[in-house]
Amino acid sequence: MKTACPNPNAYAATCPTRLVLDRVADKWAVLILGLLRDEPVRFNGLRRLIEGISQKMLSQTLKSLERDGLVSRKAIPTVPVTVEYSITPLGRTLSVTVDSLRVWAETHIDKVLKAQKHYDAGLQRKAA
Repeated sequence: MKTACPNPNAYAATCPTRLVLDRVADKWAVLILGLLRDEPVRFNGLRRLIEGISQKMLSQTLKSLERDGLVSRKAIPTVPVTVEYSITPLGRTLSVTVDSLRVWAETHIDKVLKAQKHYDAGLQRKAA
């Protein structure tokens, strides 16, 4: 299979690796991959666990992750149908890396908020 980018280089505008970076840089994708790392989770379970995500956004993100081969979808014939999502072997290779972003954010949020406050105070001083 020939690609549009024979030598993958995310800095090249036409390289498809940018599409992958766009997907995995999405906060919802990071959170979903982190939750699916240990066990399959049903759609509504993901919705409950990820506060603030809409049903539409969850559905769109899961479809994108499935299309990229990172997540698999299993419909269980119940009434109503139950849908369960699990991470694929390819997704597992990525989940450790992207979950590190979540851990970093949780570990350093106080420093980031302090830096933002300092920056904003500097802007206010300059404006005055």
